[in-house]
Amino acid sequence: MTSLLRHAYALDGPRAGQPLSEAEAIAALRADDLAWVHLPATDPGTRAWIETHLGYLDDHATEALVAEETRPRATFIGDGVLLVLRGINPGAGADPEDMVSVRIWADPHRIVTLSRQPMPVLDDLVASFAGPDRPSTAGAFLAALADFLNNEIETFAANLSEAAADIEERVIDTPDPDQRRTVMTIRLAAITLRRHIAPQRDALEALMRATGPLLAADDRRHLLEVHDRITRLVENLDAMREQLSVLREELAGQLSDRINRNMYLLSILSAVFLPLGFFTGLFGINIAGMPGTDDPRAFALFAGAMLAVALGVLGFLRWKRWF
Repeated sequence: MTSLLRHAYALDGPRAGQPLSEAEAIAALRADDLAWVHLPATDPGTRAWIETHLGYLDDHATEALVAEETRPRATFIGDGVLLVLRGINPGAGADPEDMVSVRIWADPHRIVTLSRQPMPVLDDLVASFAGPDRPSTAGAFLAALADFLNNEIETFAANLSEAAADIEERVIDTPDPDQRRTVMTIRLAAITLRRHIAPQRDALEALMRATGPLLAADDRRHLLEVHDRITRLVENLDAMREQLSVLREELAGQLSDRINRNMYLLSILSAVFLPLGFFTGLFGINIAGMPGTDDPRAFALFAGAMLAVALGVLGFLRWKRWF
């Protein structure tokens, strides 16, 4: 039978930092040494696996781990915490700002995580187990995971910021109606990202301020740094959203000015050619009695008169300060 476990590691004890088989992971989750397993939340057998091998978990925690819809939060149950965080969506064709949740149950002796999609950030976390900063407590693991998730979010937000700066420069230099779509796309991405990570900031704050044996002083300091970074990120996204809103108004204003200038020019031309059209229409009627029909100088005189009328209209408009 294929194992449901996507990751299974001992985090302390004699096998700290080493992968575990499913049987070893099940035994480790019941022992005093800290162990971590990661399961796919979408697999139909995941709930049964949790109920079979992690029956000591609170029913509320089990339900939240496999729930279809979640939002970032931190709920303390006894010595453990039910934590939901979000990371960048790595799925092909997915919008990165539509984030993927990782559901976590952590207590001093076990950590269980689930996600509905593969999360490469967990591979990065596993790679860190080989280094000297490998997390050996549940609090250190949570702080490290939040840090890795935050790194990905910051990278994506930095790319958004660069795109916003680029489109701002182009709007100022060469405004174009097609730029409105780009401005709206970046603004919607910033709004969506902000909507997801603001609750994550609150969840990390709740986790950081909790009392109990789960977090050591170093873990709280690490979480404080992560919380400070995500708070700055929320503030930057708020500023970016306002920047793009102003940019959209500026673009609309510039395009409106361009249209107004064009309409103004057309109005000037219409004012000049309106009397000319009237006279050419009047003298173009084919009836008897039209003056100059037998005079060879008539066309030249008529053209000169039209020129004088055009200059007269332009002079009148100039006198009225139309241009």
